[in-house]
Amino acid sequence: MIPRHTIALVLLGCFTLQSQTVPAIRVVETKTITEQPQFYHGWPTLARRANGDLVLVYSGGRDYHVCPFGRVELMASRDDGANWTRPRVLVDSVIDDRDSGILETTKGTLLVTSFNSFAYQQHMNQPERLLNQTFGVETPAMLKRWKLTDAATTQEQKQADTGYWMLRSTDGGVNWSPRYRVPGYSPHGPVNLLDGRLFYATSNGKKAIAHVSEDDGLTWTALSEMPVRAGELHAVQAGDGTLVVQVRDKIVVAGKTVQNTSQILSTDGGKTWSEKVKVADGYPSHLLRLREGTLLMTYGWRAAPFGIRGKFSADHGKSWSGEFILTEDAADWDLGYPSTVELTDSALLTVWYETPKGTHKAVLRQARWKLNR
Repeated sequence: MIPRHTIALVLLGCFTLQSQTVPAIRVVETKTITEQPQFYHGWPTLARRANGDLVLVYSGGRDYHVCPFGRVELMASRDDGANWTRPRVLVDSVIDDRDSGILETTKGTLLVTSFNSFAYQQHMNQPERLLNQTFGVETPAMLKRWKLTDAATTQEQKQADTGYWMLRSTDGGVNWSPRYRVPGYSPHGPVNLLDGRLFYATSNGKKAIAHVSEDDGLTWTALSEMPVRAGELHAVQAGDGTLVVQVRDKIVVAGKTVQNTSQILSTDGGKTWSEKVKVADGYPSHLLRLREGTLLMTYGWRAAPFGIRGKFSADHGKSWSGEFILTEDAADWDLGYPSTVELTDSALLTVWYETPKGTHKAVLRQARWKLNR
């Protein structure tokens, strides 16, 4: 049995690590994978299908971090991320479609999640809050586009369209169902359980609720309220059955709000939960169980040097390794939401969004990397 405070990454070619030992990684390649510089791209989720294909969803077609134009787009790769298809629009509602997740269930169904919002209106109606200093002389022309788009629907129509959504494909992404409402959201969507059911750690803006689906994501049943803030969550089931849920958290230190990632665990299938503990200073996180059982969390780092970081756990989430740095060359804070998959050669592929120097139009970047052997 692995001791409680030991991280053993044996099958990944790494010797036993103490909980604060930093894993040595080797980045093989990083590159930008979006080819539409006129648009802002944000909040991606990457998944690897059973047939080896990669599928990637994100919010595209945007002007900025907040705007009326966000839509859910999908790209795919059949060569482990060497090449990606042109984007396909899956959802384009009357307001801003954001934070898309994707999962292939054990039955082979693809599920895509997102939420939509008209929070852009606060910036549109008060450009001095953000837009003037960000876009300068470009602001009036941009605001004209925003207001024309916003005026196409009434406030009542926007309110009726707001919500948390899911759509599904049972033919590998060729055809998609209409979107349907689900009880909450998380940036990367639900996860598979070992018994074939689905688990969804969701926020509804007021509470963090654990849900389970026994019909491949068609309907969801609430299991419990989780003892964390209703923030951005993600989950994974460890090899011993433990449910690990992490959340973008906030604490106040010396009168200043500081964000980080906190975690809770459940050993009874999501009925009850451990006390919350802080596990990283970066946020928000994505969780992955590797084939040999080690857990991986990757997250954004929104302080200089800006980039993407992560940790490993080999005791089912009870403790985590020291922090490794995947990238630290980003231009500013507007980045993150990485998600990671394991490839056939034990390499890892991580995709995130990042705003390059000299532009406000974020791109999607990817890194192929390995643990040093």
